[in-house]
Amino acid sequence: MTIPVPQRILVAPSGFKESLSADEVAEAIGAGVRRALPGARIDLAPLVDGGEGSAAALAAATAGHLVPVAATGPIGDPVPSHIAVLGGDGPRTAVVEMAAVAGLSLVPHGHRDPAATTTYGVGELILAALDEGAERILVGCGDSGTCDGGAGALQALGARIVDAAGQELARGGAALDRADRLDLDGLDPRLADAEILVACNPHNVLTGTDGVARVFGPQKGATPEQVEQLDRALSVWAGVLERDGHPGRSVDLRTGAGTGASGGLGAGLAGGLGARLLPRFEVMFDHVDLDGLIAAADLVITAEGAIDFQTPRGKIPAEVARRAKRQGTPVLALAGSVGEGADGVHEVGIGSYTSILNVPMPLSAAVAQGYQLVEDATEQLIRTVLIGCAIAAA
Repeated sequence: MTIPVPQRILVAPSGFKESLSADEVAEAIGAGVRRALPGARIDLAPLVDGGEGSAAALAAATAGHLVPVAATGPIGDPVPSHIAVLGGDGPRTAVVEMAAVAGLSLVPHGHRDPAATTTYGVGELILAALDEGAERILVGCGDSGTCDGGAGALQALGARIVDAAGQELARGGAALDRADRLDLDGLDPRLADAEILVACNPHNVLTGTDGVARVFGPQKGATPEQVEQLDRALSVWAGVLERDGHPGRSVDLRTGAGTGASGGLGAGLAGGLGARLLPRFEVMFDHVDLDGLIAAADLVITAEGAIDFQTPRGKIPAEVARRAKRQGTPVLALAGSVGEGADGVHEVGIGSYTSILNVPMPLSAAVAQGYQLVEDATEQLIRTVLIGCAIAAA
């Protein structure tokens, strides 16, 4: 059987956290393809999932614009941030990218303590969106450095969270184990007329064995003791939200899909504001005809910072592969690192994956050389494909 050389290649990657944006990864992959297959048509479709770069990507895709905002960062210091005001028809829509104000990249390594970090700045960005006249606010979850159940965001919006003695809680997830009452009377009244949509990973839940503290707490710097402390605190917080929260909520705040997004921000916004939690790819891929691009391609190349057991649980390469598998289009994946359980991606449609690292190197070196490593790895990947085509044709 003769296997034709791919003539049209779709490049649909995620970004590499704290290294390359999705746009930069796509450009590097495209450059690598051209080095090995200069005659191919290449479609670049960099994808975002609500994490870093999402606001800018959606602004660019809709002819919108970014609005700079100074807000409270995850460790309490002011940070320069932004929201996006989208173009196009329909309700005036703003995008709040939580990673732009409470992302892990904004937490210095010596301060990575999810028991103390806060989403207060997320609430400030929502206020900025209201100041821009937003009728619909899309909150993108991902790449967070927090685990406060969205309590900080609600506090910034005017809510009061108090303990049994009536004292307001300090910011941070650890304080939530003392939460006794939530008072929403002070919420900004403009919220009542705004639709709040939260784009989140539906696999992320608030509490329990698969709760956000246990699954993601260690990645954010939590010790084993803090993981248990945070899970207990989030359970207490869920109970307060259930009793005192927004009457219009329609999700189980403990185990409902997306409640654990961004350290429980999903639960806080759903329980406190009645926000709707939506699968992030339904929202974030709305600006690109991904299925149409896949249908036109002979080969799809996707990428993310790490491929491991979490990849099939709502990560961009897995979503791309699932869609490509339905259409019978082969998928190759590149990763900054390959971890435990990576073989599980074959089941969702990724035919082969490889790390971009060609020699052992420190993480800092890999981050600094990320673009060139992606480009070089892509060239070798395509040359391997071409060898396969030649063997089949022999």
